[in-house]
Amino acid sequence: MRTSGDVARLIYCVIPRELEGELLEKLTAYYRDNPNVAVIVDRRSGPDRRRGKAYGGMRELRDRRRMRLGGTFPKTDVA
Repeated sequence: MRTSGDVARLIYCVIPRELEGELLEKLTAYYRDNPNVAVIVDRRSGPDRRRGKAYGGMRELRDRRRMRLGGTFPKTDVA
């Protein structure tokens, strides 16, 4: 049982629909004692909606720090 303070992450073991009969029982039994793993079957159907779309495009890597002011600092006398 998880509480709100837990930092453990749930890992999904995704089984393709074609291999459900062969792997579901085996993997469910294998991960039975590990509460951080959930075995699921991929039941998605239909066309992949991501095809034909450009993701991200031209990304620009920027330095987010403030740019330094131009010029030099005045000399200081340090004793």
